[in-house]
Amino acid sequence: MKKTILFCLLPFLAAAQPQADPRIGAILNDLSATHNFEDLAISPDGSRVAWVEPESGTLTIFVKGAAPQSKTERIGEGRSPAWSPDGKRIAYLSEGQLHVVGANGKGAKKLTSLTGFVTDPEWSPDGTRIAILYAANAPGGGGPLNAEPVETGVIGGAIYNQRLTIVDANSGAMKQISPADLNIYEYNWSPDGRTFVMTAAPGPGDNNWWVAQLYTMPVDLGPADTGKMTAIYKPTLQIAMPRWSPDGSTIAFIEGLMSDEGFTGGEVYTIAASGGNATDHTPQRKSTPTSVTYVGPQKILMTEIAGGESVITTLDLSTNQTERLFSAAENLHGGGNYGNFSLASDGKTAAAVQSNWADPPEIWAGPIGEWKKITNENGSHHPEWGQAKSVDWSSDGAAVQGWLLYPRDFDPSKRYPMVVSIHGGPANWNYPHWPGANFDLSILSALGYFVFYPNPRGSYGEGEPFTSANVKDFGYGDLRDILAGVDAVLKTAPVDPDRLGVGGWSYGGYMTMWTVTQTHRFKAAVSGAGIADWLSYYGENSIDQWMLPYFGASVYDDPAVYAKSSPITYIKNVTTPTLVVVGERDGECPAPQSYEFWHALETLHVPTEFVVYPGEGHAFRQPDHRLDVIERTVNWFNQYLR
Repeated sequence: MKKTILFCLLPFLAAAQPQADPRIGAILNDLSATHNFEDLAISPDGSRVAWVEPESGTLTIFVKGAAPQSKTERIGEGRSPAWSPDGKRIAYLSEGQLHVVGANGKGAKKLTSLTGFVTDPEWSPDGTRIAILYAANAPGGGGPLNAEPVETGVIGGAIYNQRLTIVDANSGAMKQISPADLNIYEYNWSPDGRTFVMTAAPGPGDNNWWVAQLYTMPVDLGPADTGKMTAIYKPTLQIAMPRWSPDGSTIAFIEGLMSDEGFTGGEVYTIAASGGNATDHTPQRKSTPTSVTYVGPQKILMTEIAGGESVITTLDLSTNQTERLFSAAENLHGGGNYGNFSLASDGKTAAAVQSNWADPPEIWAGPIGEWKKITNENGSHHPEWGQAKSVDWSSDGAAVQGWLLYPRDFDPSKRYPMVVSIHGGPANWNYPHWPGANFDLSILSALGYFVFYPNPRGSYGEGEPFTSANVKDFGYGDLRDILAGVDAVLKTAPVDPDRLGVGGWSYGGYMTMWTVTQTHRFKAAVSGAGIADWLSYYGENSIDQWMLPYFGASVYDDPAVYAKSSPITYIKNVTTPTLVVVGERDGECPAPQSYEFWHALETLHVPTEFVVYPGEGHAFRQPDHRLDVIERTVNWFNQYLR
């Protein structure tokens, strides 16, 4: 029986590892050598594409013509490239400052010398100014996925709000125009360059995104008007992606139940720029819109998740009729944390990063649906895992979808172990992808496992009622969906029902903890950044506002609804050997939650191991830590399922 808790540094982490399968290191080394493309941005005329690639611990900006034979130019180190309206310059961020450079990579100029955190550059329509979001003197930044700062002394003091700031594109003259007491999350210039629309809430920014409202604000303010903002819409749920209509009379946005800032999904709404009632243009739609862009006076192009696939659709706002332009088993939804799609000014030409389990990521560009591959950075990488198939089943009368990854070198005459990989969120989805070096269980397929990726209720892809179907019901209906999916797989694939495992990160880590308290079907489990007790969690995490739409009240007003979905309530049911891992400074799913679960299992003499990774937040940044997590995970499943 393993009973280990490791608050430790990397040398000890490595020393504590059991003997690893030698194939793991080779596969992970190949994955770490894969070129990844971020911050994709197509030029306004659609002729060139800019993107960012991580290179040896730094971020590098590249530009390439939208034709496959064109040459790739290295612009320099930085992130968040944004094309000027005439396509002649690129604004970008480097070392915390705003820069501009010619589209040919020449004439780079630093415009700012700021102390704090800067993000989201966007050019004015006339190309004379650049707006940014700037949190003065902020010690960190980047959102709640990153490691929380070490807190000692008086807690809850300073708040560093992101303020909307305008920078002259030539002189660098700067002016913060939004009020200091509001955190700006997203914004968009009006077509005439005279007004901003934005989502905003009082700080702290990481926590209050879930209660952000829609505002407008004049760009040019007199001395007496500094900070003047007009609230035009208070949503029922969360809002994102505000975008102006071409004539400036209307604003489109997405509203829905979203569990993480940046992981956008919901329904498409419009509202008059002066405010009033918002109109839902996609009610009861069996998909999840994830981004919106006006491509005509009454026409929007939206990316969607539908039935496990990425879809690009046009929406006629006058009739609510849609036309599908593209669909594929890919991950293409643009905006937010998935900036894999960028649209040119004509509304017809785009660039996208395409990948799935069979094809590593590459950039494609051209007319939507007629893209040509313009990069070949990953041509030497080939799948180490098996074939992926979509799986559909019914649960409680509802249609549910997931993905099943077959073992490499699959032999239908053999029976294999299977691990169920539960996604985070819960407002998120399992999608076809080239595996990464994070907590990605696809590697198990290379080692002789089936890997099942369900999208139970609470997920994106089946419409807003499906996404909200786990409200006040965490762990119950979604687990029934998952178990029904396992049963569906057992009917069609040679999976050994006595060798089932389960694992997940974040909400998936919670669902792993919950699952082993509710059933003994799984013989091994790995919980990453999980939640053991919703009652104590409410007072420990840095983003408690996300919980109110899901639980209906605070823990102080309705503790019973939190207790009924807490794994710790049913902890004495657990017999499944469980590995527990978490980042030391995780603000979203704090380490004490994992400690509480591990401590209970150890007390109950259930085989367990607990690893806390120093300095890490909710998303691990250190490559050695990510490697260690996946190696421990594979070894754990091998120990109990092989």
